[in-house]
Amino acid sequence: MKFITRSLICLVLLYATTLSAQDKHFITSGIIEYERTMNMFALVKRKVTKNTLDSKPWYEQYLRTQPQFRILKSVLKFSANSTLFTPEHADKVYYQYDTPLSNQLNTVFSDFSIQRSTIQKDFEERTYLVTDSLRKIKWKITDDTRIIAGYNCRRANGIMMDSIYVVAFYSNEIHISGGPESFNGLPGMILGVAVPHENVTWFATKVMETTPSILLSAPKKGKPINNKQLFAEITKLLAGYGDYAIVALKGLLL
Repeated sequence: MKFITRSLICLVLLYATTLSAQDKHFITSGIIEYERTMNMFALVKRKVTKNTLDSKPWYEQYLRTQPQFRILKSVLKFSANSTLFTPEHADKVYYQYDTPLSNQLNTVFSDFSIQRSTIQKDFEERTYLVTDSLRKIKWKITDDTRIIAGYNCRRANGIMMDSIYVVAFYSNEIHISGGPESFNGLPGMILGVAVPHENVTWFATKVMETTPSILLSAPKKGKPINNKQLFAEITKLLAGYGDYAIVALKGLLL
């Protein structure tokens, strides 16, 4: 009798789980709104180096007069095989406080069917059109979870550009392996990203499904270039930045 009772309970639980899976709705096309948050106190402080001590008064003034966090908005449109990340227009930071990480420089089109991206990148009144393979990130998925914009997300820790540590939260209810900017490579849409050592985060605030699927296209403005050529050109432009150059370079390539 006990065996029959246990068997019935198992069957009921299995049936309920099956129904729950069938009822679960998966999104394949839509629009996601993100907020990018930067800790400006930390970013401006990095401009004060042993060779740029004249920047220290500007940093101290920023602490007294400006907010600690700068928040910028962006939109990610996605369909079955592609995404288009577009930053909303925002006023530029005053040049004494400006740093690449304090602005959104990239419009990013990712095509997952061919594993390539096209990025329109703006820097120092120059516009580049960077076409190359999708960014490679070494991910390790964890058991930690978090609710973002109403979606249950799982945490993954990653390493990109050889040494930059990144934390991401993705939802497999959105069947696209994309995310904001150039973040990708997880089994679902990335709704939250933190790059702790660079003092910047991206988190979704709203997800909207669209029907029928959105038709997306890559940006077309800018000097055609690939990642290797971009690195060489930006390194040349940063030659006069002294020991701040590596900080600026990370921000431009992120």
